[in-house]
Amino acid sequence: MPMPERPRVWVSQPLFDDVVARLREHFDVVATARVTQHGPEAIAAALREADGALVTLNDPIGAAQVAAAARLRAIANVGVGYNNLDLPALSAAGILVTNTPDVLTETTADFGWALMMAAARRISEAEHWLREGHWRQWSFDSLLGGDVHGTTLGILGMGRIGQAIARRAAGFRMRVLYHNRSRLLEAVERESAATYVGFEELLTRADHLVLVLPYSPQSHHLIDAAALARMQPHATLTNIARGGIVDEDALADALEHGRLAAAGLDVFEGEPALNPRLLALRNVVLTPHIASGSLATRRAMVALAVDNLIAALGHGPDAGRPPSPVNAAQLAHRAEARHADAGGRTMGAQGAP
Repeated sequence: MPMPERPRVWVSQPLFDDVVARLREHFDVVATARVTQHGPEAIAAALREADGALVTLNDPIGAAQVAAAARLRAIANVGVGYNNLDLPALSAAGILVTNTPDVLTETTADFGWALMMAAARRISEAEHWLREGHWRQWSFDSLLGGDVHGTTLGILGMGRIGQAIARRAAGFRMRVLYHNRSRLLEAVERESAATYVGFEELLTRADHLVLVLPYSPQSHHLIDAAALARMQPHATLTNIARGGIVDEDALADALEHGRLAAAGLDVFEGEPALNPRLLALRNVVLTPHIASGSLATRRAMVALAVDNLIAALGHGPDAGRPPSPVNAAQLAHRAEARHADAGGRTMGAQGAP
């Protein structure tokens, strides 16, 4: 009797071989050997015969990429964000999407602080100045930056990472203000020592503003010229969320003309392409989307994505119950709607003359 065909899984980028190897216990795995910028057609071809996929933020997937993927049941995204995936289109196709929250919270918060402090204290600018041979003698007024301790920290987006950033502020005796789509529970505010304020008040009062909100059509260019004009000239802006939240040309204008002291950016609207105006500025610290980039955290992210995919495809101890589904509610709603529609058609057929 022939053995049943094993489900096939596509791994879009090279990850940690020993972690990804767990997929081979259940599936035939087609893995990409080198970091690759897959085009839309290449992604569609890879998904055509796949039952599941393990992908990263490098891999945009929408309706066109899954149109011929009749077997595809689950996509495990390695990242807490998933704006590389067209969630409505994938939900409409009945494809479960998962992500990797929680495991990167503390590491990302650490990096947000590092980036904020580097911008405030002009660390990147000072290092470049030193390496270029400009340091001839110590000077009392060289490269004077802004203080972090005792100032006001503003957090835009108060989810897990925002709360972790707020908790770190206690050691610097900072006042913490935040704005979110909805106010946190009082107990969470107490734990974070954070005060809820409106969006405009956050902009005007923050000495250091950190962005940790999800990207959406509503948050696209939320930090625009008008928002930046409300910030204090000595303030800094740190973005570890998504690039499209900031209007980069408006930010470059503010930095060039002294309307904002400095910025720290780990994410960019067209990444990996960069706005050349930002590259030319000394008062902006630029890093290549590495906020979650500790070895332990990246391994944990891949491990969670693997767990998600194994469970989503009906295998392992959590079969049918992936740890972190994104669109399970939408899929359940679609299933209920199909069931109700099928029942209606059956009733109609029974009552037909």
